[in-house]
Amino acid sequence: MADLLAQLSAARLVPVVVLDDAADAAPLAQALVDGGLPVAEVTFRTAAAADAIRAMADRGDMLVGAGTVLTAEQVDTAVAAGASYVVSPGTSRAVVERCAEHGVLALPGAVTATEIQAALELGLTTVKFFPAGTSGGAPAIAALAAPFGGVRFVPTGGVGPKNLHEYLALPAVAAVGGSWMVPKDRIAAGDFAAVRELTAEAVALAGSPVPA
Repeated sequence: MADLLAQLSAARLVPVVVLDDAADAAPLAQALVDGGLPVAEVTFRTAAAADAIRAMADRGDMLVGAGTVLTAEQVDTAVAAGASYVVSPGTSRAVVERCAEHGVLALPGAVTATEIQAALELGLTTVKFFPAGTSGGAPAIAALAAPFGGVRFVPTGGVGPKNLHEYLALPAVAAVGGSWMVPKDRIAAGDFAAVRELTAEAVALAGSPVPA
C-alpha cells in the first residue's frame, strides 16, 4: 500500500469520475492515459461504477480506485471489479477494516482533529480531506498538519485550476482530487478529445512552479 500511495503522490492529481454509462469507461480511460494522467477514482454514485472500474482496471496501465464507498459490501464489489484503492467521504471502521482484509488502500474522509485521530487509530496515515472547499481549504490542512505531522491529505471538493497550487504547495498534501478535467457533460457528449486536452492542461498546471 505504500507503493500505491507513492504512485498517487507522483501523479499529484486524482480525477474524480462519475459515469452514468459503463460504455464510456474505455474511451475515458484512454483520454486520461493520453492526457498523461493514468489515474481515476470512479465514484459509486451510479449503477455503472463497478463495470466502469472493471473496464479501466483491465487495461493494466491505470491506477483505478472506487470513490463514495459507504459500506463494507461496496468494498467487496469494488475490489472484485479491480479497484486498488477505496475512497470514502467519511471515516467508517467497517469500510477501513474490510479494505485491510482485501489488502487495498483505504482513504477515508477526515476534516477535523477528532476524525483524523480516528483514522490514525485504524492504522491509517493518509486521509481524504473532504469537502475541502467548505472545510477551511488549504489553511485548514496546514493547521492540522502541525499536530499531525505524520498524516498526509488528499483534498477533494471545491478544488480546481484556480486554487490547485494552494494545496500542492503544502508538504502534507499527497495529491489533489478533482473533477474539472473529467466534466460529466463532455463525457456524456462523447467528447473525449476535450477530456484529453483538459487532462493534459491539468497535468501541466500541477507540474508547473507554484506562483509567487
